[in-house]
Amino acid sequence: MSAKAAVDSPAHIIARLDRLSVWSFPYLFIVVIGAGFLFTFYDIFNINVSFIQTCTAIVHGCSPATASKFLGLPVLLNLGGYVVGTLVLSPLADKFGRRDMLLVTMIITGLGSLWNALAGHYAMFTLARAVTGIGIGADLAIVNTYINEVAPAGSRARYTSLIFIMSAFGAFFGIWLGLFLTTPATPFPLGLPFAIAGAHFVNGWRWMYIIGAVLAVVGLLLRYRMPESPRWLISRGRVDEADQIVTAMERRAASKQSLSPVQTVTPITQEEPKIPYSTVFGNVVYRNRTLILVAMWFISYVTVYCYASGFTSLLSSLHYPPPEAGLIAAFGTFGFILCAIVAYLFGEMMERKYWIILSAVLTLLGGVIVAEAGTLLWLSMVGSGIAFFGFNLWVPISYAWSTEHYPTRARATGFALVDGVGHLGGGLGVLLVVPFVAGLPVLPAFLVIGGFLVLGALIAQFGVRTRGLPLDQISP
Repeated sequence: MSAKAAVDSPAHIIARLDRLSVWSFPYLFIVVIGAGFLFTFYDIFNINVSFIQTCTAIVHGCSPATASKFLGLPVLLNLGGYVVGTLVLSPLADKFGRRDMLLVTMIITGLGSLWNALAGHYAMFTLARAVTGIGIGADLAIVNTYINEVAPAGSRARYTSLIFIMSAFGAFFGIWLGLFLTTPATPFPLGLPFAIAGAHFVNGWRWMYIIGAVLAVVGLLLRYRMPESPRWLISRGRVDEADQIVTAMERRAASKQSLSPVQTVTPITQEEPKIPYSTVFGNVVYRNRTLILVAMWFISYVTVYCYASGFTSLLSSLHYPPPEAGLIAAFGTFGFILCAIVAYLFGEMMERKYWIILSAVLTLLGGVIVAEAGTLLWLSMVGSGIAFFGFNLWVPISYAWSTEHYPTRARATGFALVDGVGHLGGGLGVLLVVPFVAGLPVLPAFLVIGGFLVLGALIAQFGVRTRGLPLDQISP
């Protein structure tokens, strides 16, 4: 310990927090945080399969073959709402706290999902997607900030990936429920033989969003008892509260293993800028980091959202029957779940920015397999699984990496900025790229989509190394 650091000083409390090498909250808190992520990704992915039924129900003249033409606007406004949520609501978490804003974001997201369920026409549906996006955008930014502030220094990517496993299950349920509720019964493997959509049941898509609203209520109730981030408390001068939380964390960690000695730490910056963006843009180091991260997320999200929101509609426009297209996408979610587990187990084994290279290669491989599978449906499913594994593998690790680029006083703001602006790339991808590639042969279509992630991977290599370093050393 530094001779200048008093036992109860902010620097000493942070040093005590940084020495913890195991998860030091109840493991239930991982489920609590993950419940919100489960809902968030359920909402992002449920439109993948369900939109074909949605479109034919509320858009005059829409058919399965033309649904992709109407998908772009609701996805773009959803991501536009995402940007508003990240840029407007997330900075409030730097001012008012992580926990309270996580409650607000879940309320907004649930209300948006309920409005989607009640939508009577295309314009209302599209506006409801924007409201949902506001809540989702802020929620993802604040959750990633929170988990990286309380996780052990050597395991930040690991625990972000653990939360991402819940995200994978959200995507899994979103797509498979969509297949069950919004496609007609079709003999396997061309579809689900027990799917229930048909002339007698055309509102499965509404039930998808009702389920989403219920999940939001569950997430809200679970989050109510979450503690505040001790790093944020210290940044606001609430040292006694932070000390109480860290003491409880130490007690829990000590029950699992012996505590390491407290190390000397970088002095803690305690300031409250009137506008958190001043920290991001007023410092040349953080400004340059932001430019790299914005470019990486913006370009890479084109690939992610072309698959996440437009894969089924894209396959339909490439002349796959809707049940078959939905089933191919649904099998991709197994790759999503597997990639989250792999990221959890191995995400700390190499530097963050190298993972996106592996992701790009696997995404291209999966797309090529789908394109070349022809009538071999099982091979298309394998390719879908590889592609979903690839375009999601880098995401939780890059979540952790992005939050590490900013100091506590502006961490939620910084992550919100790069992730929020980055999502505009996803919106433009679905609005412009999906309709464009729908007119291409299948192989070039998937190469174009995967190529954006390759470019994002190249940009990421200009980023800083952060693996295993204390947050206040990376971003003082």
